[in-house]
Amino acid sequence: MINFNTDLADERRDIFKKANKIDDEVPGIETEEKVINENVKIYKVKILDEQGENALGKPRGIYTTIDVKNLKIATDDDIQKASEVVTEELKNLFNKHIQIKEDILVVGLGNVYVTPDSLGPKVIQDIDVTRHLLNYAPQYLDENTRPVSAISPGVLGTTGIETVEILKGIVNNIKPKLVIVIDSLASKSIERISSTIQIADTGIVPGAGVGNVRNEISQESLGIPVVAIGVPMVVDAATIATDSLDMFIEKVKENNGGEKLYNILNELTGNDKYEMIREVLSPNNYNLIVTPKEIDDLIENMSSVIARGINFAL
Repeated sequence: MINFNTDLADERRDIFKKANKIDDEVPGIETEEKVINENVKIYKVKILDEQGENALGKPRGIYTTIDVKNLKIATDDDIQKASEVVTEELKNLFNKHIQIKEDILVVGLGNVYVTPDSLGPKVIQDIDVTRHLLNYAPQYLDENTRPVSAISPGVLGTTGIETVEILKGIVNNIKPKLVIVIDSLASKSIERISSTIQIADTGIVPGAGVGNVRNEISQESLGIPVVAIGVPMVVDAATIATDSLDMFIEKVKENNGGEKLYNILNELTGNDKYEMIREVLSPNNYNLIVTPKEIDDLIENMSSVIARGINFAL
């Protein structure tokens, strides 16, 4: 069993291909790539059957990854362009699952007091909620306004309640037709931190990427479609060490360094290097979960991208 240690479907596909020395596509998987502009690229991983599910350890469905470059220095125009891509992908999913005026519940997962985990709650703060207005002041709204409600339920450590248990109670009472869940994810690449958005209609398993697995939030558990929006905000120390080793190997090659050293290091596959480093760090609890020092700004920019994308899609 491969230890993916990432929530991103496209990274899992790449890891599986390397681990099994597959040159072509993984059986049960289809991929599609689309370049929007120099800063935005869309990558889709389609898990078609049980074989694909077993390979990547994710349920069948379409996983859309939106890569956004230079978000650290993004202007408001850059944020708006990225949000428009999110809007388009969300509209496609909404049209697939619900009618134009049916109720939607938006859920921000995470801990607002822990910055890398605060993406969900911060997005909720900027969602245009309308359910209460339709109930109490419908005369001020357009006739095509969709009922939208939003909640940030907190985390198990502070509530003592599994998130899916809270959501079941809400769904049973207000009866939305679809749930949007926003959460921070883990990645196997430093470059993907707060520069990638994954959208899928297969639900989400909170904490899966960092080994803190909670009960899944999905159509199976809630009884209605669940669209999950996730952004990588952390990597583990083994990933950083592996990426650093790869850069060191390339530097040795560029500088015509020791040929013997280069050949020894280069014989290791990416997954071999990661597993070796993780095995060294883990017994001593040194395999820390790490986030960039600019995480405050990154969270603010990405929460704006996602909130705008959701609001325009609704």
